[in-house]
Amino acid sequence: MAGVPAVRISIESACEKQVQEVGLDGSETYLQPLSMSQNLARLAQRIDFSQGSGSEEDEPGSAGRPWAEPGEAEDEEGLVKFQPSLWPWDSVRNNLRSALTEMCVLYDVLSIVKDKKFMTLDPVAQDPLPPKQNPQFLQLISKKKSLAGAAQILLKGAERLSKSVAENQENKRQRDFNSELLRLRQHWKLRKVGDKILGDLSYRSAGSLFLHHGTFEVIKNTDIDLDKKIPEDYCPLDVQIPSDLEGSAYIKCHKQTLSSTVMPHPASAPFGHKRMRLAGPQAFDKNEISSLQSNEGLLEKIIKQAKHIFLRRRTARTIDSLASRIEDPQIQAHWSNINDVYESSVKVLITSQGYEQICKSIQLQLNIGVEQIRVVHRDGRVITLSHQEQELQDFLLSQMSQHQVHAVQQLAKVMGWHVLSFSNHVGLGPVESIGNASAITVASPNGDYAISVRNGPESGSKVMVQFPRSQCKDLPKGDVLQDSKWNHLRGPFKEVQWNKMEGRNFVYKMELLMAALTPC
Repeated sequence: MAGVPAVRISIESACEKQVQEVGLDGSETYLQPLSMSQNLARLAQRIDFSQGSGSEEDEPGSAGRPWAEPGEAEDEEGLVKFQPSLWPWDSVRNNLRSALTEMCVLYDVLSIVKDKKFMTLDPVAQDPLPPKQNPQFLQLISKKKSLAGAAQILLKGAERLSKSVAENQENKRQRDFNSELLRLRQHWKLRKVGDKILGDLSYRSAGSLFLHHGTFEVIKNTDIDLDKKIPEDYCPLDVQIPSDLEGSAYIKCHKQTLSSTVMPHPASAPFGHKRMRLAGPQAFDKNEISSLQSNEGLLEKIIKQAKHIFLRRRTARTIDSLASRIEDPQIQAHWSNINDVYESSVKVLITSQGYEQICKSIQLQLNIGVEQIRVVHRDGRVITLSHQEQELQDFLLSQMSQHQVHAVQQLAKVMGWHVLSFSNHVGLGPVESIGNASAITVASPNGDYAISVRNGPESGSKVMVQFPRSQCKDLPKGDVLQDSKWNHLRGPFKEVQWNKMEGRNFVYKMELLMAALTPC
């Protein structure tokens, strides 16, 4: 069409494989498609490096139209002038041409410089080097930097340590507050109301009829400065008592010699029994004054309850110490949950490990009162002990010593041995400082062997074995006993090295000894 600029249209072949050869049977052999590198090489071969970047190829349409009008030619020339290049490798060709030009210029410059006729190269001026410093000065500077780094590390460590010490003191103060609060709770009744901890100072639990509520508050003491030294009398908690309960009370005694002389009557006296008013002036003793009091006072009840609690704790401590110190025999305590304010009971069992069903001889019932302990045996015997801890400990040690002898007696019945003698209080041998020693003698089923056991609270166990005279080769031979029947009698006793016997406890060792002496 006239007046329409020419447009180049790129026509590409379809993405199909080209046929290389057709066989006689009609089969076709295709060419493999080009790879990316082969395609790039094929496109690079089409570049014309001799043509300038501004030149354009003549259109075949213009050459074949010599009859075109002048105006139409000018219009087409103007349109083609501003039309961008449609060749995709045009930019690559331009960059390569510019690179070739620069390389040519560089080659010319190097050729001129090489001959040194028309151009020379001078070195670029550099900054002057600093004057040579003293090595000692450099060493001083390096030491200063090292010391500065070390000081920085030490400062950081000191700061961390100070923070750690402050945190530890705060945690310690918090722990001390909790421990002191727990200790205070053991002696006073505390309860938490909201964010406050309140306590009770009254004796209403003991039967007091005083109307004052007696409430005090427990708060945390935060007046101490952690940076300073904590004083020795510092307490992490503080107690606020009501102002109407603050004060002091004391009892003051005048030591005087009482006589039967009638003293003058007081000018004033409280209302009450006449004999109570006359008790002081007429010099009544304690028994006479106590006989005048019909009921027990609150203070006496508190004192009796405190004595009972103290005696109960002392008894429990004594039993626990013996149980942890002595492994054979074993001592067990079973405390009763139903107790009185003035009396508690505990059942004490003394047994041997592995022989609990056989050895049940020692069973004690301890009734702990205010100032004494009543011990009830299994057979009904009653022994009264005082409040002294050593007396209870000596009694339990003597019972543990008797248990070993009773265990041998029970074991002999099971093993088929015969009990020849038994005594809880032996009058022979060394005297025991704690209680008395116990002894037992048992014989084998056929009567050839005999075992004698003596056990004391302090001396311990001593085991003797009597062999037949026929097995005793070291007996002196005499002319008195000529008949062979006397050889069936048992010879003298020989002591057993009890510490070298195998077994976990006394009863087990005794069982092994009896089994070894029992005939098959």
